[in-house]
Amino acid sequence: MAYTLTPEEENKEIAKRYKDLLKGAYQTFSKEDKKEIRKAFDLSLEAHSSQRRKTGEPYIFHPIAVAKIVAYEIGLDTTSIVAALLHDVVEDTDYTLEDIERLFGENVARIVNGLTKISHLKKDQDASVQAENFRKMLLTLHDDVRVILIKIADRLHNMQTMDAMPQHKQVKISSETLYIYAPLAHRLGLYNIKTELENLGLKYTEPDVYKDILKNITQSTEEHEKYIETFSNIISESLTAEGFKYKIKGRRKSIYSIRKKMRSQGVSYEEVYDKFAIRIIYDSTKKDEKFDAWKIYSIVTDHFAPNPVRMRDWITQPKSTGYESLHITVMGPQGRWVEVQIRSSRMDEIAEKGYAAHYKYKNKDEKETGLDDWLNKIRETLENSDSNAVDFVEDFKLNLYSKEIFVFTPQGDLKALPKNATALDFAFSIHTQVGMRCRGAKVNGKLKPISHILNSGDQVEIITSKSQKPNIGWLDFVVTARARTRIKNALKEDQKRIAVDGKEILTRKLRHLKITLDEKVVNELVNHFKLKTSLDLFFRIGNGSIDNNQLKEFVSNRSNAFVNFFKNRIKRTNKSNETIDKDEVIDNYDSLVFGKEEERLDYKMSQCCNPIPGDKVFGFITINDGIKVHKKDCPNAISLQANYAYRIIQAKWIDSSKQEFKAILKLYGADHVGMVNEITQVISQNMSVNIQSLNIAGNNGIFEGKITVTVKNKTQLQKLSDTLKKIDGIDSVDRIYKH
Repeated sequence: MAYTLTPEEENKEIAKRYKDLLKGAYQTFSKEDKKEIRKAFDLSLEAHSSQRRKTGEPYIFHPIAVAKIVAYEIGLDTTSIVAALLHDVVEDTDYTLEDIERLFGENVARIVNGLTKISHLKKDQDASVQAENFRKMLLTLHDDVRVILIKIADRLHNMQTMDAMPQHKQVKISSETLYIYAPLAHRLGLYNIKTELENLGLKYTEPDVYKDILKNITQSTEEHEKYIETFSNIISESLTAEGFKYKIKGRRKSIYSIRKKMRSQGVSYEEVYDKFAIRIIYDSTKKDEKFDAWKIYSIVTDHFAPNPVRMRDWITQPKSTGYESLHITVMGPQGRWVEVQIRSSRMDEIAEKGYAAHYKYKNKDEKETGLDDWLNKIRETLENSDSNAVDFVEDFKLNLYSKEIFVFTPQGDLKALPKNATALDFAFSIHTQVGMRCRGAKVNGKLKPISHILNSGDQVEIITSKSQKPNIGWLDFVVTARARTRIKNALKEDQKRIAVDGKEILTRKLRHLKITLDEKVVNELVNHFKLKTSLDLFFRIGNGSIDNNQLKEFVSNRSNAFVNFFKNRIKRTNKSNETIDKDEVIDNYDSLVFGKEEERLDYKMSQCCNPIPGDKVFGFITINDGIKVHKKDCPNAISLQANYAYRIIQAKWIDSSKQEFKAILKLYGADHVGMVNEITQVISQNMSVNIQSLNIAGNNGIFEGKITVTVKNKTQLQKLSDTLKKIDGIDSVDRIYKH
């Protein structure tokens, strides 16, 4: 929609938005607070006066919106609101950091400086991997966690107003959001922001999927409301009789969560059964709220049978984000499983607001130290951050979304660990040296290996040995970032020692082969053995995994390089002739074209998602393996687009008439006599599709089958799926991929 406000209307709108910022804040401001916020607003308004956003709106709309998210949805203090209003001033205008410090003090200047550092990271996108930028951003957590909180608010507003951007930028920014910002918001307990970031991320990375789910949700809203009303009517009388003041409401699963479940379980929208939860929110005192929660649990389970394996008690032991709630799954009306969340008004506010509400209920001193507590927990992840940037970000992310288990030390102290944590993770959580020397564990009194996966409630005692040393196999089963970082650092020290010897050995061996070791030769060897760094090369020489014969082969190839150069020239000429031939018969050949110029380039299909003609795809330029083609909804797409945006190349299919591609269909339904015959008939009659293999198994009247067929394109495959669904008894037909 075009921006149409006159200058006078614009000024009124700016004033209105500023008032909304103060009115909509989660906390109350003193006169001094309001004065500081006003001063920051005036400076920001003047500094950005000549700037416009891509939508045509005045730029000041953006800092006001970010400050409002900071004030209301995150609930931060005046310092943070002032910093949010000023967050782009040093980056985009003539004001300096010294000006900000002089006018607003050291704290505001430190936060604005952190935000400016993050903005600068965007500048040389092509020169370095985006993961390195993420690493630098995460390291600002060391300076002041508020930098990240304001950055999350900044990203949320940018995502909310991204329609005016070109599509490739929308995809890149959304991929970054799903990759790092949404998990960060989750870890900070900002659940509403996390949900909105995920939904908006999906809106731009998979627009068709997003629209389909949104349409389905809109259509089923009335049905959900009726169901909640039926549920409420059954238990309301009992709750009222017990004297509870309460409200019952529904919480719909987010669009992104529904998509995640559809993908992970290979089901359709209709088959996702827990699309919404029922929430019972009751008024209580801090002293009685736990007792009241179990009383309500008792009332609900008197009316509806609970599923004993689907209970989650985060009231007795809250999550480390501060989340408290009692979750039970019961068999509700109409024979449907429904999740019921039981929580007090205080708990609900913390779940909705996260961090801010958590500290609203603490005293003043605790409020001040609240963010520091969280920062201390996360600092461990940021220690020893000299590792590879992608590994660092991946390790950091490991702990952002992880579900938690609670285990006991021999003394009975409780420790929170991520789900699937092992005895070795527990050892590192106690102390680095305990982890390094860990050779086993007693879990509930029984001896277990260090790779043993722990469960909530386990009591764990670590057994150490002075002769124990970390080895590379440990990285296969540890899940905490702390353990991974410590193990990698220990292995690196060993690797460096071996590499020093390896360099001497290599120099000596090459001298015998009449070659002097210099930087050029090292680079040739690294490429020849398909390694990443010279350290990898020297290490492999040092530990003997590259032997004399392999070195001789390298020397032989090197001396033939001149001949190979001409051979390659001839090959390339032949290839370009083939391309010309393809050009002439383009209507009869299936092909992929790349980039805006729609060039035909050599490529390979990626094994992780096996694209076929008609799928929406993109090209990824690998270091050693040319262009790999991935589907746009490939499980690895978000990570690739977030970390290596500059290596992504547009790709699209042109004409798919003659080549054939394999696809696997999974069928499920009620078995009957002649079913296999009907399926094979439909396939053979359907546009000359060929069956490669057919595997159908029946079990007590239910059948499940996998069919591998060859098709020409996605349209043909879709037609076949639709026809198979019409066969009596077939319940679902889905395409599956080999991973």
